[in-house]
Amino acid sequence: MFSRMSGGLGGMFTGSSLLRIVVGLLVILAVLGSFTRVSAGEIGVVKHFGAIDVENPLVFEPGIHFKVPFRDEVVLFDTKIQKEQIDSSAASKDGVTIHSTITLNYHIEAAKAPLILQNIGSNYRERIIDQQIQQAFKDVTAQYAGLELIQKREDVALKAKTVLKDKLVPYFIIVDEFTIPNYEFPKEFNDAILATQVANQQNLQAKQLQEKAKTEAETALIVAQGQANAQKAQATTLTPEYLQLQAIQKWNGQMPQYLTPNAPLPFVGSTLAPAPSVPSAPVAPTR
Repeated sequence: MFSRMSGGLGGMFTGSSLLRIVVGLLVILAVLGSFTRVSAGEIGVVKHFGAIDVENPLVFEPGIHFKVPFRDEVVLFDTKIQKEQIDSSAASKDGVTIHSTITLNYHIEAAKAPLILQNIGSNYRERIIDQQIQQAFKDVTAQYAGLELIQKREDVALKAKTVLKDKLVPYFIIVDEFTIPNYEFPKEFNDAILATQVANQQNLQAKQLQEKAKTEAETALIVAQGQANAQKAQATTLTPEYLQLQAIQKWNGQMPQYLTPNAPLPFVGSTLAPAPSVPSAPVAPTR
């Protein structure tokens, strides 16, 4: 019975039928491998048997494209703005170790994708971008002391962006944005910064108190000088005539009911003059 089944299977899969099956599979694979799809925001670089025609490269724009099966390979490149974030370490000018997480937004020159593939490869991010970010960060932080990196954070980031641009231009990679969101310093450095800030705050408060005391002293001096000048001016103007005029202006017009010789009148400095003597009548001589 087994022999009859084996003979039946052998009859079913003859040499010609196996060949037809293999050919059919190859045709299906060839048809499926004859088309490739390039999505929006991508570009496809075609390799013929693993090689690139640098002089006249075949590049596929977004869409469906035909390629020769078993010969052509399409390597896709993202032409949109991409984001890369890496942890970096460097040393400042005064030897302080800095750690930071750096963020880079970039894109490639789409027309130069064949050269990027030929000279660097499709893994250009790991081979070029990460390395150059690290180097740009080290080059710039070495120009500043640790405290300056905090005080001039924006200047440091701007300079690092410029340095990184120059480093990536030969690789046809364009820097769109470069940020250094934070710095991490050793604990000893942070403690020293905190102590410095406390001392500066205390010095500022002491200076403010000195300025306040100085202002109050100057104000008191000005007030005293003004009072002295007023008294001096008043002393020069208190003449008898002026006092007499003041008394007249304040007199209510009433005379005292009883006056005695040398008694003061309502006017300052005035006294009642003694009554004039009345000559007596001549006495007639007696006879």
